[in-house]
Amino acid sequence: MSADTLQLLVRELDLDPDDVYTYRGLLDCTGFGPIIDLDKPGLRYSPHVGLTPGRLRDLDGADDMFERLREGDILLHHPYDSFNSSVSEFIRLAARDPKVLAIKLTLYRTSGDSPILESLIRAAELGKQVAVLVEVKARFDERANIQWARRLEQAGVHVAYGLVGLKIHTKTTLVIRSEPEGLRRYCHIGTGNYNPRTARVYEDIGLLTADPLLGDDLTQLFNFLTGYGRNVDYQNLLVAPQALRGELEELIRSEINAPAGSGRIIMKMNSLVDPRLIDLLYEASTAGVLIDLIVRGTCSLRPGVVGLSENIKVRSIVGRYLEHSRIYYFANADGPGEPGYFIGSADLMQRNLDRRVEAVVRLRDPATQQRVQEIIEGNLADDSSSWELGPNGDYRRLDSGTFHLHEESQRAAIERIEDDPLRPERWANRLGSSDLLD
Repeated sequence: MSADTLQLLVRELDLDPDDVYTYRGLLDCTGFGPIIDLDKPGLRYSPHVGLTPGRLRDLDGADDMFERLREGDILLHHPYDSFNSSVSEFIRLAARDPKVLAIKLTLYRTSGDSPILESLIRAAELGKQVAVLVEVKARFDERANIQWARRLEQAGVHVAYGLVGLKIHTKTTLVIRSEPEGLRRYCHIGTGNYNPRTARVYEDIGLLTADPLLGDDLTQLFNFLTGYGRNVDYQNLLVAPQALRGELEELIRSEINAPAGSGRIIMKMNSLVDPRLIDLLYEASTAGVLIDLIVRGTCSLRPGVVGLSENIKVRSIVGRYLEHSRIYYFANADGPGEPGYFIGSADLMQRNLDRRVEAVVRLRDPATQQRVQEIIEGNLADDSSSWELGPNGDYRRLDSGTFHLHEESQRAAIERIEDDPLRPERWANRLGSSDLLD
C-alpha cells in the first residue's frame, strides 16, 4: 500500500498510527464477510433465480418425471437451470415413488440442511434400499459429512466410507425402478456437488438420463465402491484411477494423428497441473492441433511459447458465478470428423487422475452435445470476464464488453423455456459466427 493511501485510510477512519499493523503475507479474505453483508443493493448483482428446464416443467408426480427421462436425456446447466427443481426434485420424487426399489448416491459436499439427504432418509424409512458413499475427508466439510452419515445410518441407509487411499469425488446418482418391462435404471451424472446452496453460485453441468448403458456403468461403479464388484468394465464412463488418465491420453493422441489441419481440443476445468498431460498437450500443439483451455484456477501450462505451445490458448473466466464445470471436447474422438463431448468430476491434476475416484461421461445424444457446444462457444466468446494467459505467465484481462458469458447464459436459459426445442443458432445470433469450434 502506498503511503498516500495509508494516510487517507488512517485519516478518514479516524485512527491513530498505533492502530496500523504492517503485515507481509497472504490476506485472509474471509474477513471481508461483514462488508458483503452490508445492506447496499446498488453494489450487488440483480437477483437471479434458476429456471426449471422446459422438459421438467409441470410435472405430475414421479411417473411424469421418469416418462420424460425415457423420452431422452436432459442436460442441466446450473445455476441458470434450477438445481432444486431438477436434481433435488428427481431424488425427491424417486424417494416417494412406490415403484422405486433402490437409490444410490455419492456424497462429497452438501449443505447442512440438504433436502436431498432428507429425501434419502425418507426413502429408507419407506423401505427402499438406499446406499450413500460418503467422503469424510472432503476438505472443510468433514464435520457436516460425519453428522449426515450418522443420521443416514440411523434411518437405515447403507453408508459406505470410501476406499483405502482414494477419495470419492464422483457426482453420481442411480435410481432403480420396477416397471412393466422390468427393472429400469435412471441416472444423474454431474460436475458439481449435491449442494443446493453452492448450486446457486457455482456453474456446473449435469446429465439426467435413462440410457441403459449408463445405467449398467453406474451399477458397476456403485458395486465397486461398496465392495461388491472388482473386475468392472465401463462402456460410456471414464473412471479414475483405473482408466481415465489413459483414455484422455488416447483422445489427445487421436487429435495428434488426425488429418493435417483437423486436430482440435477444447478443455474446461478448474485446474491443469498434471505434468504428463501438459507434455502431451505441448506435443499436440507442435503437431498443429489447435487447443483452447478454459482454466479457472491453477494452470501450469504456458501457452504461446514459440516452438512449444504456439497453438495453445488459455483463458480464465472470473465473474458472478464460480466456473466449476469440467468439459472435454475432441474433434476426432472416434475417427476423422467424429467429435467426442465429455463432462464429469475430474480436473487434470495428479490427485484427481491417480488418487481419487472420478467419473467422466461421454455425451451421445445430439441434443445434449449441441447444448455443450453452445456452452463452449459462450466461454470462448466472453470478453467481459475473461483473462488470457500469456507465455510469460501473466494474465491480461479482456474488457471490450461485447459478450458477457454469465449475462448471456441467463438470457439463453429464458430462451430455452420460451423457445423449446433448442435453437442451434442461439449463440450465433449474438456472436456473428455459426460455429466457434471450427
